[in-house]
Amino acid sequence: MSEERISLGNKGEELAADLLKDSGYKILYRNYKTKLGEIDIIAKDKETVCFIEVKTRSSDRFGCGSEAVSRVKQRQIAKAALSFLKEKRLLDKKARFDVVSLDCSSSEPKVDLIKDAFELDGSFSY
Repeated sequence: MSEERISLGNKGEELAADLLKDSGYKILYRNYKTKLGEIDIIAKDKETVCFIEVKTRSSDRFGCGSEAVSRVKQRQIAKAALSFLKEKRLLDKKARFDVVSLDCSSSEPKVDLIKDAFELDGSFSY
């Protein structure tokens, strides 16, 4: 992965974390890794555990960031989220999947928080 992409991704995650804090979220973990995948940000929004995927784009050539969260990516996030909930003994808590989409194609980044961006269809196994 190029240094430029890593830098853009890091900038996006910083902006996303700031937006989430300003929106009342409490950040629990960043870049949570398991053998099943990675979750960019895990936070609490009131009593709900939120698993947040951050997608940053420098242009709209490949669509907006939220469009990049494919079904495959959703399943990967869901498996990592289930692993987290089991590990932390939080299976009884409400949980949801959010996406923060950032468009950095202009000097002022456009940031969108999409709550409940996707739901599990129940057809994946852990």
